[in-house]
Amino acid sequence: MRPFRFGLTSSVANRGDVYLDRVRRAESLGYDVLLVTDHLTRQLSPIPAMAAAAAVTTRLRIGSYVFANDFRHPLLLAREAATVDVLSGGRLEFGLGAGWRVSDYTQLGVPYDPPAKRIDRMEEALDIIGHLFAAETVSHQGGAYRIEKARLSPTPVQQPIPIMLGGGGPRLLRIAARAADIISFIPQFNASGRPIVRQATESALVEKVATVRSAAAERFDAIELSVFLGAAGMVGGGTPPLASLYGLGAAIGAGLVDSPYVLAGTRAKLREVLERRRERLGISYYVIPGPAMEAMAPLVEDLAGR
Repeated sequence: MRPFRFGLTSSVANRGDVYLDRVRRAESLGYDVLLVTDHLTRQLSPIPAMAAAAAVTTRLRIGSYVFANDFRHPLLLAREAATVDVLSGGRLEFGLGAGWRVSDYTQLGVPYDPPAKRIDRMEEALDIIGHLFAAETVSHQGGAYRIEKARLSPTPVQQPIPIMLGGGGPRLLRIAARAADIISFIPQFNASGRPIVRQATESALVEKVATVRSAAAERFDAIELSVFLGAAGMVGGGTPPLASLYGLGAAIGAGLVDSPYVLAGTRAKLREVLERRRERLGISYYVIPGPAMEAMAPLVEDLAGR
C-alpha cells in the first residue's frame, strides 16, 4: 500500500515575496508537492512559477497541474520541463492534460475542438515528450506534430521524470493507465468544458479506478492514484472559519458536498475517509486547494508518508 502524499496548488499572487513565502510555508508544513495550474486567468505563468518555487525549497517537489497540451509545442514544453528538472535537482513532476477551459482557447484564438481531437493531440504529444525525456533523438511525423531529429539539452536529472495525467473520461483514463506514473482523477467534462455533476460522485470514482485497473493490467500497482480536490476544510482545526471551509459554499450549491472531490469534516473523520478510500481504491495522493493550506495542515501532519 502506497504512503499518503499531499500536493498543494499555488498559482495566484500579486507579489513575488508573498508567493515565495507561501511556497516555503508549504514545505515547512510537510506538503510533498507544489503544483501550478495552467490557465489564462488571474494566475502566475506556470513555468517561471515552478522554477522560482524550486529555487527557495530543498525537499518540495514541483509540478504542473496540468499543462494544457494545446498551448505549447511538445518539443518546447519538454525542453522547459527538463530545464525545471535540472534547476530543481530532479524534483519535477510533469502533469499534462488535453485542455478544457473554453475561455483559454477563446483568448488564444485556438479552436476549441471536440474532446476526441484534443485527446488525440495530447496522446501524440505525450508519446513525443516521453521519448525526449528518455534522452532519445526524436523524429516524428504525425497528425498534429512534425519533428526532425530533436533532442533535449539539458537532459533531465530524473530518469524517468514522473508523468501525471489528469482527467475523468474513460478514453483519457485508458491512455493514462498505459503511459502515466500518476493518474489524477477529476470529474469528466462535457463538450462545452463544464464538469458533469453525475461524474463527481463516489460511485463514479469507483468506476474510474476500475477502468484504470482494467487498462493498466500488470502495471496497475506501479501507478500512483490521486484526487484533485475542488474544496477542502477541517472542522475544529483552529483556523478561521472562512479559511477552514475553502470552497465548500460553492460545493454545497452545486450539490457536491458528498463528492470525493470535496474533503470536509473533523480531523479524525478525514483520516478515516482517506484511509478507507486507500484501502478500497488505492488512492493515496490528494491535491489540496492553496487557500486551504493552513486548515488542512493537521491532516498532512497525520498522514503524509504513512
